[in-house]
Amino acid sequence: MKLDATVAGVIFQTPNFFGNIEDLEGVSEKIHANDSIMILTTHPLSLGLFKSPGEWGADIAAGEGQPLGLAMEFGGPSLGYFVTSRALMRRIPGRLAGLTEDADGKRAFCLTLQAREQHIRRERAGSNICSNQALCALAACAYMTLLGKKGIREIAEINWDRASYLRRKIAALKNFEVDPAQPIFNEFRVRSKKPFAKIEEKLIAQGMFPGVALEPFYPELKDQFLVCATETKSKEDLDRFAEALARC
Repeated sequence: MKLDATVAGVIFQTPNFFGNIEDLEGVSEKIHANDSIMILTTHPLSLGLFKSPGEWGADIAAGEGQPLGLAMEFGGPSLGYFVTSRALMRRIPGRLAGLTEDADGKRAFCLTLQAREQHIRRERAGSNICSNQALCALAACAYMTLLGKKGIREIAEINWDRASYLRRKIAALKNFEVDPAQPIFNEFRVRSKKPFAKIEEKLIAQGMFPGVALEPFYPELKDQFLVCATETKSKEDLDRFAEALARC
């Protein structure tokens, strides 16, 4: 890690893009010694099982709130979460300004993450809940309230159990490889000895999503893909998936 006077903050993700749990022991001390801030993004349900951002020494935590009881709904609407340490609490902006371009291609700023109708039409606006983010936040709040601390930990344990079970099943298949020693939450990387494009075609024809191909993001990871198993899947579902992979 290169830390100098030009670094305002350092952001980490755990579980990371590959589903691996990062070991961040001692990282915050180095960042804070440089007068920088530490930012952590994480799967909110994973916090029922693993260390919280505060326990890692993070100053800011942010992430996707969709796992908190919200359906995928073809990609939205959803919400994000954003929290800070007590020291930074008073510095959270009340409005977020986004960088964009005007009609002439010049740099411009505008308020973002807000429904514009309220600003334009004000009291004549036909709706004041255009973005639906408040509704999503309310649903997530109800979800967390109903589960409580114990329930969230149980959901996290189910996620970990399902993913670990599926990883063991795939590890037993002759044309696929996984890293059984890598700490994970509910995602993991799979290496295929067969072209992933053909596997994807066959599984989609059977009504199964095979996972996310990694080659578009990392060309060197050809025929590798990410698989996810959450609390929404039974072990019978996972058995069917592993059996379908074995037939590919």
